[in-house]
Parts: sequence; C-alpha cells; structure tokens
Amino acid sequence: MTLLRDMRYPTPDELTLAAGALADRHPSLVRLRRTGTSRGGRPLWLLSVRSSTARHSGGRSAPGQGAPGQGVPGRGSAADGRNVLVVAGAHANEPVGGPTALSVARRVVADPALRDGCGWHFLLCADPDGAALHRTPHPHSILDYHRNFFRPPGPEQPEWAPSLLPPDRLPPETLALTALIDELRPVLQVSLHATDLGGSWVQLTRDIPGLAEPFAKSAAELRIPVETGASDAAGWPSPGPGIFVMPAPGEGAAGVFHPEDTRLSTWYHAHVYDGTTAIVEVPMWASDLVDDPAPHPDPRSALRMLARRLTADAEQVARVLAGTRPDLSYEDPVSGPLLRAVDWTLALIPRVAAEWSGGAAPPDASAAYIGSIDAFARRLALRAAAMLLRVLHAAGHPAAPALDRLVTVWCEAFAARFQARWVPVATQVEHQSRTVLATYERLLAVSP
Repeated sequence: MTLLRDMRYPTPDELTLAAGALADRHPSLVRLRRTGTSRGGRPLWLLSVRSSTARHSGGRSAPGQGAPGQGVPGRGSAADGRNVLVVAGAHANEPVGGPTALSVARRVVADPALRDGCGWHFLLCADPDGAALHRTPHPHSILDYHRNFFRPPGPEQPEWAPSLLPPDRLPPETLALTALIDELRPVLQVSLHATDLGGSWVQLTRDIPGLAEPFAKSAAELRIPVETGASDAAGWPSPGPGIFVMPAPGEGAAGVFHPEDTRLSTWYHAHVYDGTTAIVEVPMWASDLVDDPAPHPDPRSALRMLARRLTADAEQVARVLAGTRPDLSYEDPVSGPLLRAVDWTLALIPRVAAEWSGGAAPPDASAAYIGSIDAFARRLALRAAAMLLRVLHAAGHPAAPALDRLVTVWCEAFAARFQARWVPVATQVEHQSRTVLATYERLLAVSP
C-alpha cells in the first residue's frame, strides 16, 4: 500500500471545511451538522454517514439545527440500527484524531459493506477551545511541539470531566458528547488519542476478541512500536500485546496514577446502551524502548529513582511559578487556561511520585513498562514548564529565558533517551484508521 505524502495536522476549521465538502459530494449519504457549542462559543460539528438501511436527508444542516438528543431518523438516531461514534480532539495536544476521523469517514463512504446496517458518526473536535490554544501543525522536533503546547486540566477535558465534577458543573462539551451517546446508542464508541513519544496501544471498556492480530499487523507494517507496558493501563488485563481491558467496576486498577476514575468518564457512558468503547493511541514520535518485553532487572528501584527525578523537576517549575505568579493573570483568555493547567499538573505530580516511591511496580515488570513510566514522568514536568513558558514569553517576563533553557534541555534529553523518530502524520492516520475499522469488524464478528 502506498501512503499519502506526509501532511500537517489540520485545524478544526480546516477539518470542518473538508467534512462539508464530503457532504456536498455525497448529499444522499453524508450529513454535517452542528451538535453543540463550546464554552468559548465555538461549534461542535458531527459528520454522519448513513447506514444502507437508514432514511437520510443529506447535505448540511443550518447552524443550530439537529440538536443532539432529538433522535431524528436519517440523522443517526438509534432507530436507524447500529451506530458507531468516533470522537476526535478530546485532548487538545493530540491533533491526529481529526484527520483520522475524516479518513475513516471517506473509507466508509467508499465501502458499502461498512455501511450495511450501520451508521457512522464523527465528532470532528470535542474540544475546539483547547485546540485553538495548542497549535503545532507540523512540529519539527519535540521542542517545537512544546513551544505552543496546551493540555487543559482534567475538569476541563470533555471525556474526563464526569470523573472529576458533579453533574451540575459539567462543561458544555461533555454535555454535548453524552447527549450524542444518548441519541445514537452506539454499539461502538471510538476515542482517538495520541501520545507525544512512545508506541501505539488500545484501551477497551470490554474485551474484543481477535483485535490484537490486525492491530499488531498494522503496527508492524508501518514501523510503529506497540506499547506493551502502557503506563495509562498499568495493572489492567491484556489479552494481547498493546491491548488493555479496563477493570470492571469494583475491581482494582493497581498502578494507574491518575486522579480520575476512568469508569466515570464518557467512555463508560456507552455501556448504558450495551456499547463498548475503544481508545486508540498512536505516537507522534516512536520509540522502541516501549516495545521491549524483556524483564526489567529492578523495576521497584527504577520507579523510586523516577519518583525522585520527577519531584526534583517539578520543584524547579514550582519555584519559577512561585516567583512569577504575582505578575501573571488567571483572568486572561490565553494565560488563564495555561496557568490553570500548570497548577493542575503540578498538583498531580506529588501523588504520582508518592505512588512510585512506594514501589508500585509489579516484580515481573518489563523494560517496556519502565520505559513507558519514564516517558510519563518526563512529560509531566515538561508540560508544566512549557505551558508556564508560553505565559512568561507572552508577558515578556525576565524569568522566561532561564525557563526556556530548561525546557530546551528537557526536550533534547527526552528525544535522546528514547531515540525518538518522527512518525509521519499520514502514517499515524493510516494506523489509527486501520485500527478503528478492525475494532468494528472484530466487534461485529463476536456480536453480530
């Protein structure tokens, strides 16, 4: 197969234009509609490809029409039969999901078999406000990627918010997403994610037998390492390399170092309708260190060392923040979100470090597992520093040059330690697209 030439990550507006063009070319098959509004007033767009058995009016809806929850036949309601919901852009710093969603939509349009009794729906960007703050359309290095880095704090992330906030405080992006799930009752929800450096893996809310084979085949063909010890899924059952099944409610999830309870996220909302969610991760920069199954000689000592380094790195960022905070504005529309994200990240780090200091690694942990933890530790402090640096640069603060040097050193060390190699955007999109389609086909094979 010949891949497309390398491309940059499109903006949400560019994705919407491309989706609208697809709807215009196939008016009897494809529809683009506004399905919600962000906190900042930006539209949330849903691209739908009708099933072969659904009634469909086609084309584009006027702004404000087709509100989620109406269940209008031909707009992807549950009455049309099976539905798949693909969510892109849930994390602002993971821009590959948008072009993947468009790629899968085009493949569904071209393949009637994929539309046999199934409607496909693509939320093109779940967090357009965040995407407007993270702008690295074609980063040339890990340092370049972090120059304009932004990732919102957990309560401001559409998928995570229900695990951290009471229902009456959920952001409109989360409400729009859960309303879509209520409307479509998807048999499968796929959330498209990415990691800055590492490998590819899939998290499932329920096991999908047979997925590991096509996933591994695609990764091997495209020279993308499989992250066999993903830190995000530490302690979870793994039916195959790079495939992780989230613990059922009431079961432990040892080694997961996040304050959020995954089972309260929008990923599990599909279970209300007996659906399954898959989270597909693909790397921007690949590293073979996260694909090494060999046993690590001393994982607990390694974790304690990583905890000490993470604590020291975070303290450097915290000192800069403490010295500059009186000069910074949390009310500014750009610096405010960045500073809230810095505070969130720095508050998370002591909890992570305490877990690692207690020797939380399983005694038979692999080199891949420790490699994934190492990458996670490096990116936490680095992200806080990079976002603070953006604020200081914008303010012309005299502390900016020293922090700039620190961010540069950390980025260069990150790339060198993991022998990072860029994965072309087209390759990222191809692997993620293949995995989405393989997930649907394997799910259909076990639950026709």
